[in-house]
Amino acid sequence: MSRPALRTVLAAAAAAALLALAGCSGAAGSGSMNGATADPGADYLTPGKFTIATGQTAYEPYVYDDDPKTGKGFEAAVAYAVAEQLGFAKEDVVWVRTSFEAAVAPGPKNFDVNIQQYTITDERKQAVDFSSPYFEASQTIVAIKGGKADGVTDLAGAKGLLLGAMAGSTSATTIEEAIAPTTPAALYSSNEDARAALEAGQIDAMVLDTPTAYLAANYYIDRGFMVGELPAAGVPDQWGLLLQKDSPLTARVSKAVDTLRENGTLADLERQWLSVLTEGVPQLK
Repeated sequence: MSRPALRTVLAAAAAAALLALAGCSGAAGSGSMNGATADPGADYLTPGKFTIATGQTAYEPYVYDDDPKTGKGFEAAVAYAVAEQLGFAKEDVVWVRTSFEAAVAPGPKNFDVNIQQYTITDERKQAVDFSSPYFEASQTIVAIKGGKADGVTDLAGAKGLLLGAMAGSTSATTIEEAIAPTTPAALYSSNEDARAALEAGQIDAMVLDTPTAYLAANYYIDRGFMVGELPAAGVPDQWGLLLQKDSPLTARVSKAVDTLRENGTLADLERQWLSVLTEGVPQLK
């Protein structure tokens, strides 16, 4: 998303050290959807294993109970579906943790793929690779009941709000291009900082990707509510699996994601894990 990541919206990222990589190699797992066998060669970080990274703390609905190994949560489930397409059994998937910023920076990686709501952007592509998108998020305004945004029902009403978002995010671009507010948006280094500004009354509302906005409004912002979903504008908020720049795995991971999109698996997983978060969100026009 822009990187309105749930981990930054809901709490500061845990200062945990990266989990150690599994060092032993083994035979590739069997049982993929297409009958393929995982490549045991040097393309993978550990031969015979598929190493997947997620956030230092991973939050619902993307990962449940901060335990991606269960496969519960949208991104945990997507990760295992991709692994299966590549020919890996569940027991051959190794999970590690990274911060969002460290993973998107240039340089060697301690994972084959990283999944934590990374929006695919041209700027990021200069430092890392992305798979084809596994999800596209809309953007939604979140505010506090009784504030200036309470009662806004259309884009014209949103123009007079002082809005906040994370700098460089899809949310910030959407504010500028879909709303064009009379006062420039206040930009912050993280969504957590924007949320703090909202709660302190320094801004009237903030913009987040819709799944995150639902959770923030309903569970993490006192008297929070969703003002409305914004029309698409600017760069689409498409999320891709992140890989090391020029990774030999990029094409095959993209092929796996494409297969999951074409056979309906991604749509099924989105309905299973995310539909409850977006139902009934008003549309701002």
